[in-house]
Amino acid sequence: MKANVLFGLGDLRLADIEKPAPGPGEVLLHIGACGVCGSDIPRVFTKGTYRFPTVPGHEFAGRIVGLGPDTDPALLNRKAAVFPLLPCRNCPYCEIGEFALCDHYDYMGSRRDGAFAEYIVSPVWNLVLAPDSLGFEELAMTEPAAVAVHALRQAGLDVGDRVFISGAGPIGLMLAYWAKAWGASRVMLADVDATKLAFANELGFTDTFNPLDGSAAEWAKSLTGGLGADVAIEGAGIAASWENCLRAVRKLGRVVLMGNPAGGMALSQDGYWEMLRKQLTVRGTWNSSYGSSPRNEWRLVVDSMASGKLNLKPLISHRCTLDDTFEALRMMRERTQFFNKVMILPSGGEV
Repeated sequence: MKANVLFGLGDLRLADIEKPAPGPGEVLLHIGACGVCGSDIPRVFTKGTYRFPTVPGHEFAGRIVGLGPDTDPALLNRKAAVFPLLPCRNCPYCEIGEFALCDHYDYMGSRRDGAFAEYIVSPVWNLVLAPDSLGFEELAMTEPAAVAVHALRQAGLDVGDRVFISGAGPIGLMLAYWAKAWGASRVMLADVDATKLAFANELGFTDTFNPLDGSAAEWAKSLTGGLGADVAIEGAGIAASWENCLRAVRKLGRVVLMGNPAGGMALSQDGYWEMLRKQLTVRGTWNSSYGSSPRNEWRLVVDSMASGKLNLKPLISHRCTLDDTFEALRMMRERTQFFNKVMILPSGGEV
């Protein structure tokens, strides 16, 4: 099969590799779409994966075209998104169903081969089955949409809350969609990239602000009767963004840290004082909840998309094939164009 294989830092090449075969309790998926995550850029160009060679890609969906031994034949030809984390099932966190916190997990696209390819094998447990009415591009955004909804749950979002989101990239916009769907009375987006804010405006989010133009905290207060936001979510992974959240939220407010930092995250004395004097609740968030629990956020995302409550297709700004994947990633790294969600279609989107 064709796959984009990372042989070393910056060395991503289209290659012919052996098509995987499903084992017991596994299926073979023909990949319909794979999104490029922001974490894929440093993974390909600067950090690397956990071994070389590796096929990157963890935001994907496809059609089940092969079954391993003792696998339910009813799964054949079904569409599915795939939870890319493979938990050990033995550590204390797996025992309580917190699989994203597993001590000894494996992960498609970084620790084992992922979905910048035509086919991939997945355990049945990792499948999130979907109706045929949903396209592969939508299903491929299940992973980041589940990350976004998990962050909002960490914030304890309530109906009528005013939400400040720092970072208007793909997950920031997904946060905005979820907050609106869950009854937030105001959704405020801040970003230093004017093109991202313009894109958010086109999607209907008009409460946007560039912190380079002034105080994000004063702007948030001006929209909330002088109080500030009830909830602030940091989605950029930058120290200044973190401090903006601490200042933009009201007293007794909640701040959730979601952005993956590319470097150190220093906090000023004034920022620390914001936490103390406002008695803020500050929480981290990581990945998403998955499993048999009724709080399976992947199932929530797929059901919300299938019902029409969540429409993420407008977030896609670029589509590419396996042949031009490296050029698309280089464009993202060098920011030669505006982009939001970049989608790889290994078979032209038809499976």
